[in-house]
Amino acid sequence: MSHAEPTVAAADERSPDDDPHVDVDADRWAALALAVLCAEQATGELNLTFIDRADIAELNAQHMGVDGETDVLSFPLDDELQPGVPVLLGDVVLAPAVAADQYEGHAGTLDDELALLVVHGVLHILGYDHAVPADAARMRARELELLVTHHWRGPPPGGFRQEHADG
Repeated sequence: MSHAEPTVAAADERSPDDDPHVDVDADRWAALALAVLCAEQATGELNLTFIDRADIAELNAQHMGVDGETDVLSFPLDDELQPGVPVLLGDVVLAPAVAADQYEGHAGTLDDELALLVVHGVLHILGYDHAVPADAARMRARELELLVTHHWRGPPPGGFRQEHADG
């Protein structure tokens, strides 16, 4: 039996006045998300959506119980495989304006910040977590491997870091 190929649907649902407005190539980031799914041998459908900072703050409060903005949220869906039914892996929502605010103290460039957030969000959909130190180390290592292979196609740039400079 052959594995079904995963799919990624990407949408930019931000308003033009989200501040700062960041140009986003949704197809490019969907391709990175797809590469992560393939590398992890995942099957199913994933949605990758770019939203405004106000929208992600609302989702953060509703679903995480945390007031304020965040950069990326992941909402896994199907836990069980059913024969003949497409697996809905979940939704990754990302706020490019928040990424633009934090990239200098985090990944180093906006491009690398967006790449890190896409990979991070997809790994959460696939069950990776960073709640305890051992799981965090495993997730960070896999993020770096995937970025090296599918984003930079070589070693990470000197200014790149996965942890925020202030924490």
